[in-house]
Amino acid sequence: MWGHRPHVRLSDGALDGPEAGHAVTVAAVRVLGADLLLPHVLTRTPPLPDTLDAFRRTVETFPPRSDAAPTVVWSHWAMGRTLHRFDGTGTATAEPDGDWLGTATWQLLTHQLAVLAPLAVPGEDSAVARAARGRPVDVARGFVRAVRRRDWLQAAGAGRWLTLLDGVPQTLGLESGLDFVELMGGGDPRVALQLEAARAMRWAGAPV
Repeated sequence: MWGHRPHVRLSDGALDGPEAGHAVTVAAVRVLGADLLLPHVLTRTPPLPDTLDAFRRTVETFPPRSDAAPTVVWSHWAMGRTLHRFDGTGTATAEPDGDWLGTATWQLLTHQLAVLAPLAVPGEDSAVARAARGRPVDVARGFVRAVRRRDWLQAAGAGRWLTLLDGVPQTLGLESGLDFVELMGGGDPRVALQLEAARAMRWAGAPV
C-alpha cells in the first residue's frame, strides 16, 4: 500500500518556499477535481478569485504522469477545460484518447463513467460523454448492478450520468433509484456529492 506510486506528480519545486503553504489546499482541490467549480458552471456565475486561483494552482501542480491511467488523464483534462471556461489566460487542450471506452463492457463502462462523473455536465461534449450517450441502456444496467452490489459511489456516479442521457428506460425509475442510493449510501460525502450534482443538473434543465 505505502509503496504504491501515484498517477499524478507534483511539478518540480511545487513544495518549495512560499508554495509549501498551498500544498494541502491544492491536494484537496485535486480530490474534488472539476466539480469544485460545478455550481458556477451550472449557474454561469464567476467563482471567487481565491477559489479560481486554488483551482489553477491545482491544474498546474498535478499534471498526469506519462503512465497515468486514462481516467486520471481525463480528470485532469476536465479540470483544464473548466479552468479555460473561467480563466481567459487558460488554454484548452485537445481531448485525450477515448477509444478505450468504445470496446468496454457495460460493467466496465459504468465503472469508468462513475470515476469520470465530473465530466457529466449539461451541454459539455467529450468522447466520454459521447460514449455515455451512445449506451444509455448499458449505463442503466450498470446503475442497477451497482445498487445490487451496494456500491453506492458507483451507483451515484452512474446516476449522475443518467440524468443527462436520452433513451434511459422508464422502467428504471431513476428518481426513486437515486433516492434509494441516498438513503443507503448518502452518509458517504463522495456519494452525497454526486447525488447533489445530479439534482443540481436537473434543476439546470437536464433531462430526467
